[in-house]
Amino acid sequence: MKQPNIARAATVLAGAAVAVGVVGVAPAQAATVQFPQVPTLAHGGLCWTSIRTWADTSPQWPGRAVLNVRADPAMGLGPGNYPLAPLCEVYTTIAWRNLSNGATGSYENNVVTGLYGSIQYALFQDTGPGRVEVTVTTDTVNVPVRGWFDVPGDPPA
Repeated sequence: MKQPNIARAATVLAGAAVAVGVVGVAPAQAATVQFPQVPTLAHGGLCWTSIRTWADTSPQWPGRAVLNVRADPAMGLGPGNYPLAPLCEVYTTIAWRNLSNGATGSYENNVVTGLYGSIQYALFQDTGPGRVEVTVTTDTVNVPVRGWFDVPGDPPA
């Protein structure tokens, strides 16, 4: 037996209301914030690359963030038997400051990059909850960048 349109609509709305009641409010989600790339020269020949950085946050780690660094493939000329496949390095710093509580810190790493780029370097930082401003630089000629991300705090009691 075919139902009238109004009966079908009522059935769909009732089902949606039950689904909302069962699902409830979704918890806060993890977030990834990418910062602009840092074009930079590198050590180990006549090399240059771009440094990619980003922050990962999650309610599972209140007051903490993971700062990540990775270099794009190196370009230029390197020493040795394969000068067109340079292996270069650049000391990279992500300096951060929490605008909500005044905490400061930095993540510093010597990033080694080659024909296929670098591995990913990552480290937890105890930033505290709030808005965190970052500045990304290297120890060679570069174009520094700035960005920000929000770190969740403890859930309300």
